[in-house]
Amino acid sequence: MAKRLFEQGMRSAVSRRALLQGSAGLIGGTMLSGGLIRPAAAVGQDPIGTWPAGSQGDTVFIGVSVPRTGTYAVQGEDELKGYQLAVEHINEGNELVTKVSPKSKKGVLGKQLKLGIADSAAKPNEAVQAQQRFISENKAVMITGGTSSAVAVALNKLAQREKVLFVCGISGSNDTTGKDCVRYGVRQNFFGQTAAAAIAPVLVKEFGKNKKVAYMTPDYTYGHTVTKSMQDNTAAAGWTTVTNQVSPLGAPDFSSYLLNVVNSGADILVNVNWGHDAVLSIQQAKQFGVLDKMKLVVPYQVPFLARETGGLMQGVYAATDYWWTLEDKFPLAKMFNTAFEKKYGYKPEWGAENAYISFLHWARMVEEAGSFFPPDVIKAYEKETTIPSLVGDVQYRKEDHQCIRPVIIVKGKQQKDMKGKEDYYDIVEVVPGKELMQKPDAFGCKLGEYT
Repeated sequence: MAKRLFEQGMRSAVSRRALLQGSAGLIGGTMLSGGLIRPAAAVGQDPIGTWPAGSQGDTVFIGVSVPRTGTYAVQGEDELKGYQLAVEHINEGNELVTKVSPKSKKGVLGKQLKLGIADSAAKPNEAVQAQQRFISENKAVMITGGTSSAVAVALNKLAQREKVLFVCGISGSNDTTGKDCVRYGVRQNFFGQTAAAAIAPVLVKEFGKNKKVAYMTPDYTYGHTVTKSMQDNTAAAGWTTVTNQVSPLGAPDFSSYLLNVVNSGADILVNVNWGHDAVLSIQQAKQFGVLDKMKLVVPYQVPFLARETGGLMQGVYAATDYWWTLEDKFPLAKMFNTAFEKKYGYKPEWGAENAYISFLHWARMVEEAGSFFPPDVIKAYEKETTIPSLVGDVQYRKEDHQCIRPVIIVKGKQQKDMKGKEDYYDIVEVVPGKELMQKPDAFGCKLGEYT
């Protein structure tokens, strides 16, 4: 209660203990002109990060960094739309918000949200510089974004150093809540291990055991951890790697890598590339005749692939975080889809869904904490309370701040079976998250300190 009073600018929030200890009741306060006293933070809660300065007015600021240029730009724009819709809904007290965060009214703790938006271009340095400005100049109470796992890992480190919560929007690397986890970072979306554990049994059932596999891997933390997880989760079925073609992020041409793939003798091509890199590599794989020789699998898929590759995802198995036809199973998904399509004119992809629900979950945790005081908000996540999402009930694991949530396995529809221009996939299975998760310490997570 004392924190709430302070954050609302109540000048009288001086503890009884401070009054007893202070000379003339002034210890714990600052003398202002005219003899007024500005109270210090509540006893035992010294200022930390941007608290309490960032939450003293009628609004609070959130810093968003997403790629709006570069190889992940399409995904970044979709993610940004999810953030913007979430802020709009939270500020107006939308019905969907209250179903996820029952204590929310209009805003968070009665304060309206404001967004600062920066283009990260999927580059860690640019994302960190932008978010550092949001923290220093705008007193951001939370930062978010990602898309590139290299960016997410860098923002994890920034958040822990600055003691400002980072709510990850998109990151597929195991490391984000593994060896690079931090106390001040949380992640809602699925990641390499859960994607691989979900799709591997489906692939073995469909294609059989003892298959030779060619991998295409982007050369950073996301690519390497997803490939490793796929290799680990298919090893028991006798799947072996005959080549692993590692390419830089944003490669303009995949021909040299695909030449090695086509000559590898593989039965299956597992393409771990993402965003525009996935589009280019799949299109070029078709040109090189790779897709005539081997089956394509996309273990960590962005649904835009079906549209951007011009039908090359037909019959292809993929793991994803969200697909809009889940609205037939989950009422909250239908509410979200309807609102999103009305505002933006297309069905939401999983980047928008992740951004939206991550924001609502953060709002819920702040409301539960009753304060923007960062350690209290973090501890609300760590209670492991079962909470609603757009894909059913989920919870955040206290040991690594990873959300335990389902993974969606889809298969690209044949064009003749599509019922509309955005009806690209059949949902094969919704795999519960708990059975997919590694043990909390398996990937080296050691959360840092609260203060």
